[in-house]
Amino acid sequence: MNNMKRLIVTVLAAAFCLTPTVNAQTYRHISGWSQDVNDRIEGFLNSTITMNIRKVAVFDSDGTTFGQVPYYLADEALYRYADVVLKERKDSEAKDKLKILERMVKDGNNVGKPYVEDRVHFLAGLTPGEIEMIGYECYRESYSRKTYPEMKQLVANLKEYGFEVYILTASPEFLYQKFVSEEYGIPVTNVVGAKCVVKEGVTTGEIIPPIPQDDGKAHTIETFIKARPLIVGGNSRGDMDMLNESAGLKIVVNPDDITVRGPEDGPMNGHTVKSYWEKEGALIVRCNDVRDPKVRFHTEEWKIRQNIANPK
Repeated sequence: MNNMKRLIVTVLAAAFCLTPTVNAQTYRHISGWSQDVNDRIEGFLNSTITMNIRKVAVFDSDGTTFGQVPYYLADEALYRYADVVLKERKDSEAKDKLKILERMVKDGNNVGKPYVEDRVHFLAGLTPGEIEMIGYECYRESYSRKTYPEMKQLVANLKEYGFEVYILTASPEFLYQKFVSEEYGIPVTNVVGAKCVVKEGVTTGEIIPPIPQDDGKAHTIETFIKARPLIVGGNSRGDMDMLNESAGLKIVVNPDDITVRGPEDGPMNGHTVKSYWEKEGALIVRCNDVRDPKVRFHTEEWKIRQNIANPK
């Protein structure tokens, strides 16, 4: 009988100890977003508590997790490096890199595949650590106040609920990994971008597909993350394929409501980005993204097109 009592006490104690684990997830209100938005996010997260799977959330980088106004950080980092470092040099490597930038400027389409690939080609020959610091220093100098506080609060909630968080970028992976991982408290391996082959400690211009650009973002999820995400967040037409990979919640940050998309945009034809995602039931949120007049942007002097401001 004593053995039976001890068994019952042990079972009850174990059940009592397990109870806090089940109820440990606590949602924290995201200041800056409405109560309706918070309620929807909290409701979805609570619905995942008992899921016994990899819980994955994937977000675009520029314009989704931090600001992209007036220029993409990847462009600013490269043109800044050219102005500060390369223009002072006379060697053939510096001249070759400047020729790549001239080609990029002439192209002008800084969301097109050739331009995106040329960012990798421009950085080839540097070590991963050197590229990392080019991005990090650019972030600290010009973008450190552009990380969206609402998104940082969202990611903190996702961690509370046991999510793996990934951030994708079409920019060179090494350029973004250090500052993004530090700002969002995620492993550098969870910051996935345009990858290149590294040989004997030096990067090459050999690109490893897929590049997280347009439909390549969806392919990147399948290829490198290897799990269908429960939450996906993006901001632009280029994130459509990735957002459609979501098995649950779709979050769209500052979607454009001016440009009506054409037939080349598939199902978005006849819609703005905002009207399309409203129709699809995505969660639309706003984050402040305006130019800091105190910051000098080297990209401006290279006459690259500006991104549209999104005042909150």
